[in-house]
Amino acid sequence: MSVRAENVLKNLAPELTGETPPKGRWIPPIRLLRSLSYSDLVGARNCGPQTVDEILRWAKSQGVMIRRPFHAGKSLSAMWRDLIAKSATRDYSIEEILEALERSVRRKNTRIPVGFQDILMNLLSTAGK
Repeated sequence: MSVRAENVLKNLAPELTGETPPKGRWIPPIRLLRSLSYSDLVGARNCGPQTVDEILRWAKSQGVMIRRPFHAGKSLSAMWRDLIAKSATRDYSIEEILEALERSVRRKNTRIPVGFQDILMNLLSTAGK
């Protein structure tokens, strides 16, 4: 693992596990990797796409899968088009619909009323648990 990836994980460790990593080289514990999400990495300081990919590969080599969003890198309209196309074959998951609704609400999409999006998002999040 590169020093940059290690530093990103060192910065995230206190908020995710409550532990402060030591100075110098450090191997992140599995507990940290299990509590790590894709959005934690994307929002982390000094963590660009290459560093995110490196951390995801390293976590996978340690036996921990960190799931990428279903619609990473797609526009909101492309995301909705994909879901509409998948609905014809019922080839979608509740998590995928929830992710699309969360993103739509966050972007304040007016194509579907935001209040209705909130209701749908709440229903889907409770159904998925």
